[in-house]
Amino acid sequence: MTELKIKAPNTYLIIFSILVLMAVLTWIVPPGQYERDSSQKKNPVIPGTFAYIDGGAGASGQGPGAVFTAPIKGFVAVANIIGFVLIVGGAFSVLQRTRAIDAGFNAVVRAHAKSPLLRALLIPIIMTLFSLGGATFGMSEEVIPFVLIFIPLFLSLGYDSITAVAVPYVGAHIGFAAAFLNPFTVGIAQGLSGLPLFSGLGVRVGIWGLFTVTAIFFVWRYSHKIMRAPEKSPMFAEDKVRREKLLQEEQDAAEHMTSRHKMVLVAFLLGMVVLVWGVLQFGWYIEEIAALFLALGVLVAVVARLSADETTAAFIDGARDLVGTAIIIGLARGILIIAQDGQIIDTMLHFFSSLIGDWPAVFSAQAMILVQTAINFFVPSGSGQAALTMPIMAPLSDLLGVTRQTAVLAYQFGDGFSNMIYPTAPVLLGTLSLAKIPWNKWALWILPLQLILLAMAMAVIAPLVLMHWQ
Repeated sequence: MTELKIKAPNTYLIIFSILVLMAVLTWIVPPGQYERDSSQKKNPVIPGTFAYIDGGAGASGQGPGAVFTAPIKGFVAVANIIGFVLIVGGAFSVLQRTRAIDAGFNAVVRAHAKSPLLRALLIPIIMTLFSLGGATFGMSEEVIPFVLIFIPLFLSLGYDSITAVAVPYVGAHIGFAAAFLNPFTVGIAQGLSGLPLFSGLGVRVGIWGLFTVTAIFFVWRYSHKIMRAPEKSPMFAEDKVRREKLLQEEQDAAEHMTSRHKMVLVAFLLGMVVLVWGVLQFGWYIEEIAALFLALGVLVAVVARLSADETTAAFIDGARDLVGTAIIIGLARGILIIAQDGQIIDTMLHFFSSLIGDWPAVFSAQAMILVQTAINFFVPSGSGQAALTMPIMAPLSDLLGVTRQTAVLAYQFGDGFSNMIYPTAPVLLGTLSLAKIPWNKWALWILPLQLILLAMAMAVIAPLVLMHWQ
């Protein structure tokens, strides 16, 4: 009997289908809006001011024209992220052309094979560092460049590409969701809720530690399963081809390791130090980080004595490889633009907040997590979701017997964890496209972790409600 094989739809089709579905919703969900206080920096919503827009359902319906113009509007809205991805891809291609990274990987692989301690601690240490980045300065988009390093490194070490993405991406976003000093989530949400900035620090650090350890164990356990049985990886076939290519490159690099390669690696490491320093000290974001990588690409080309033609060709090749990533990022933002133009985001926020108005305090706090998780599908921005929801959720929590500190934590959980699975999260889609991992494979892999994190969030928030955490 012939086995029936069903091919999963590719990521582009999935994202475009969601875009079409969102357009359909604009004909079903009646448009509405809250008034906003324009004097506030983040333009927060004014509670109790929701009103439906005249015309009822379909009044702001988005038709076929809107569906096909949404992608280009999405490209414009996230032009900085798209430019960032293309520049970083080009800079890394120049770096790879020097062959210094290949030589460095070969040294790490040899050390990893010889040291049981390094094998045991590599993933926990790296994930903890990324989690600290998410918890303190809101590391998110900054993860994208590291994927270009971790994919070949982890494949060389015997892991798969899913592990290579999970270590930096899950690490950073666990920290982002359970943050204790993140100014873009905790800072904004507490400010809009009338709470002292970064208050409740002791409890928050404990929560961060609990969720970080859980995520590390999940990824570590999976990675060791793949080490023992590589064929169990959803990316086994694709990674096999990649690994064979890398093996040949590493052998070539090992034979030709030079002092010039070492100088390139030193320049690259100094660039990473400058990146961390700039983000922490000066609040660098997309534009500054892109400029740093562009300068780094020029620097390593000079150090490696690449010709102008070699450097330009390498840069263009690297950027060309990421055109698909740019398309996915633009499509993902187009989904949000359809919802905004259809004026249904405020309607859904009003609907969700009304659902939990009469529930007991513990259940209300848990429902807040679910509401924020649902809203995050349409507003995949930590600061944007805080500005949209906290002016409503904070006073609502007073009526429900839930402290505002707990309401902020519910927002963090709802906003952060789902960024690791939602196909509307542009950073996730950009990262997966860069790693050449289909979204559906990633979603199936991370779904168990999402359910674990959701259950933990529900369990953690219950005693905080009962103890009236301030």
